[in-house]
Amino acid sequence: MCGTDQNPNSASANKTPTANGNGFRGSSVSPDTVLNLEQGDPTVFEPYWKKMGDKCSLVISGGQWMSYVSDFTNVCFFLEPQFEDAVRRLHRTVGNAVVDGRHIVVGTGSTQLYQAALYALTSPGGAEPISVVSAAPYYSSYPDETDYLRSGLYRWAGDAYAFDKKEHGDYIEVVNTPNNPDGTNRKAVVRNRPDDQVKGKLIHDLAYYWPQYTPITAPVDEDIMYFTFSKSTGHAGSRIGWAIVKDKEIAKKMAKFVELSSLGVSKDSQHRAAKIMGVICDGYQNCKAKNPELFFEQCQNLMTQRWKRLREVVNRNEIFSLPKYQEEYCLFSGGLYEPQPAFAWLKCKEDIDAEKFIRGCIKVQGRTGRKFGTDQKYLRISMLSKDEVFDQFLERLSTIKAISNGY
Repeated sequence: MCGTDQNPNSASANKTPTANGNGFRGSSVSPDTVLNLEQGDPTVFEPYWKKMGDKCSLVISGGQWMSYVSDFTNVCFFLEPQFEDAVRRLHRTVGNAVVDGRHIVVGTGSTQLYQAALYALTSPGGAEPISVVSAAPYYSSYPDETDYLRSGLYRWAGDAYAFDKKEHGDYIEVVNTPNNPDGTNRKAVVRNRPDDQVKGKLIHDLAYYWPQYTPITAPVDEDIMYFTFSKSTGHAGSRIGWAIVKDKEIAKKMAKFVELSSLGVSKDSQHRAAKIMGVICDGYQNCKAKNPELFFEQCQNLMTQRWKRLREVVNRNEIFSLPKYQEEYCLFSGGLYEPQPAFAWLKCKEDIDAEKFIRGCIKVQGRTGRKFGTDQKYLRISMLSKDEVFDQFLERLSTIKAISNGY
């Protein structure tokens, strides 16, 4: 299959648990197990929240939050006031988005908010569906999420770099920054062409614009920006996201989409999210000096260490390469540092199917570059797994020494 070295004294051979520099340990992972690093399930942050004990606990009585309605005077009537306040406070603490004078729309994760934004920007519709584009490599779920409902309002039109607005007319461009999968900072592509007279509409997906992944260089202030609880704090199971919207009528339309598709968003989840955001913000408010035990500092350090270890392994095996990132000054942290994205965008130095190769060779499941609108020699690997899974991944990756014919 492939040229590998297997050390009989290695941790995987003895099936013993391993730990990274933070000392968090988990159960051992069998060397026969396929490591699923295809999805961005943020279990890497679990140990931090377990250490917090009851600080984030929330007791819900049987009579609480029973109504559909939170506030009929709000453009988003199912938005809990405590959640809205917590969102605004978190962004002011981090400084990654402008919230003053903006409308907040809550959704069941960012997936629902993406579709709500498409609906708001295209309804009531025209003779032809509006094209939706994003610059490749783009988030692999954009095509399916755009076309899933088979809407007559909009349709997926692929790579923004290849989009011909003279042929297709009106468009919506999704700007994902930092970008999933490659971690780069993005700006609109079609909108910034000198011949762009149409001036299409923009949606900004800012799921990863948090200090643990990238330097916070400025508070973003765009027409539609959405974030997700899963990537900001790691609580993916709560299924909570929020959009920050300038225009009141667009915010109303987005809220209407959420109302029609799910009749609101769980109040239980909103209050849990508000509680956890409050704990994060309280830590910074009560801290007089830099504290490495606070959430973003600890998670930033964790991601930095993971990226350092991954680069060391990749540099030794000479089979793959990784993107190089520039240091930038982070307004939140007050220092220079490189991005440490939630995903590693591996590029195989030979023209092979990287997904097939790495699964067959070391039993690791990543996501092929083809799903991101690019080449099969690219592979996305999650950096957000539990410690024991990440440790085993590095150990397996380090055993690859060559690519054989037929893999």
